[in-house]
Amino acid sequence: MSTTRWSSPGLIIAAGCLICLMAMGVRSTMGLFLEPMTLFHGWTRADFAFAMAVQNLLWGVFQPFAGAGADRHGSARVIAVGLIVYALGMALMAWSPTPFWLVLTGGLVIGLAQALTAFALVFAAFARLLPEDKRSWAFGMATAAASLGQFLIVPLGQGFIAAFGWYEALWLLALCLAILLPLTLLLRAAPGDTVSVVTSPVPLRHVLKQALEHRSYVLLVSGFFVCGFHVAFIAVHLPAYLTGLGFSPALGALAIALIGLFNVIGAYTAGVLGATHSKKTMLSAIYLARAVVIAVFIAAPPSWASVLIFSALMGLLWLSTVPLTSGLVAVMFGVRNMGMLFGVVFLSHQVGAFLGVWLGGTLFDAYGSYDAVWWISIALGVFAAIIHWPIREQAVPAAAVSKPA
Repeated sequence: MSTTRWSSPGLIIAAGCLICLMAMGVRSTMGLFLEPMTLFHGWTRADFAFAMAVQNLLWGVFQPFAGAGADRHGSARVIAVGLIVYALGMALMAWSPTPFWLVLTGGLVIGLAQALTAFALVFAAFARLLPEDKRSWAFGMATAAASLGQFLIVPLGQGFIAAFGWYEALWLLALCLAILLPLTLLLRAAPGDTVSVVTSPVPLRHVLKQALEHRSYVLLVSGFFVCGFHVAFIAVHLPAYLTGLGFSPALGALAIALIGLFNVIGAYTAGVLGATHSKKTMLSAIYLARAVVIAVFIAAPPSWASVLIFSALMGLLWLSTVPLTSGLVAVMFGVRNMGMLFGVVFLSHQVGAFLGVWLGGTLFDAYGSYDAVWWISIALGVFAAIIHWPIREQAVPAAAVSKPA
């Protein structure tokens, strides 16, 4: 079932993809500010890492509520508010005079904004506004767009820093977010349709209780923790890890951008294949491949070639988990409460992200090395590959009441 639309499917997908591109692209620039901000203020890496860890954790904490809001009132309104809060958070992050204020601005405010603009809300809009046969493909397109944002916006952010300084760069990125507001109009349902499509016929607490009692959903939630640990640790700490090996900051920005570029391929391919192949089997393979790629990277002699190969391979595996994971939520429980149910899965992702970012800074300050976190990442990859295998890819019979008529 799909609701009446203001615009064509092509415009809906384009608007959602552009929002994902900028929102996720700006998020991916956070690691670029680690060194210039800590050097300017005299902070430790752990100070900055803790604020970014709080950002990731609160994104996850707020995500189920943002998803429930989108399920009730429509994604367009929630995303519009999120873009405003996101731009404000970037500007306030530039102003932050102490680590405490950085936690409030770069952590709390931006974490909330990311929950309100995340691809989970775009997925919820796509699920309602697009026909079923286009959903998996659209999920893959949105995830690929988020990765393309990483490829395009990270070099842009580095260029802003090099040309104007880190303070001005944060303000310019805030402006880039604000100009997306008109795109939210394309994600609205037509008048008279929002209540009938978005309002759940059963209490949300019942839907959530039903989900948390389902073994396959719990396994999916547990596995997505590992995805968050991997991507947040690498996104925030890889640039600093590479400069510690003697490479220039430009290589760190290039590595993050290259991950984004290759994930356009990985995410889109996962979205397409997820419509015809076993999603849980693909997820197991992706997590196992991550563990192997990380192990080879830290064992190989450091060089430009090894960094670029690692970035390309990790990019293919980066957010390719997202369309498959969101697709499994839709298979199990339908699309009516997808915003909230995927939000809960994403909370687990962000708990992992919190630990990945925080442990990266804390263990580096304690031991002067990222080695321990790399090995934790390898072990978690193997763990995720194992626990996805028993997942059952079928609808939960009792979930029929929460599906749209």
